[in-house]
Amino acid sequence: MKFKSVLSWKIILWVVLLFTTCSQGRKEGKNSQHQTNKSDAAGDSVLLKDYGQNPVVLDIDAYTLSNQNFRTALWTGNNLQVTLMSIPVGGEIGLEQHLHTEQFLRVEEGEGKVMMGDSKDSLSFVKMIGKDFAVFVPAGKWHNILNTGNIPLKVYSIYSPSEHPHGTIHHTLTEAELAEHHH
Repeated sequence: MKFKSVLSWKIILWVVLLFTTCSQGRKEGKNSQHQTNKSDAAGDSVLLKDYGQNPVVLDIDAYTLSNQNFRTALWTGNNLQVTLMSIPVGGEIGLEQHLHTEQFLRVEEGEGKVMMGDSKDSLSFVKMIGKDFAVFVPAGKWHNILNTGNIPLKVYSIYSPSEHPHGTIHHTLTEAELAEHHH
């Protein structure tokens, strides 16, 4: 189990480094095409869907900012999953715990508050987050993120291993909670 945990974190860190490096290179030369969030880095239209285990290269900023759903699975592999989230003003991700899944979240737009702890009644780790912040959630930690800003909180999340079924789209937190109760 220790080997799988180390491998999971190595995969997450590699993907984070890749996304962060690509994002940093684009920040200096953003054009109006990226600011409208209608095109990815290759100039293709943003198509929000689960690209499955197919190779794909895309502008993660454009996809994250274009997502209007609470949760949209963007890429689901055997050992890793990327989802996009849009948390409405005053909304939250919802208190949750992933026993065997580690999670990385990156804020592309908005402001929020992260809370984590060893039990759902004791979320003693509390931090404020904003654009370009990263959140690392160890397996087994209870966690929640609240949108404390005045615009939707736009984040992408990387799970290792995958957390949601391929093709997952939840339009709202309520829809997400109902889907998870059926599993």
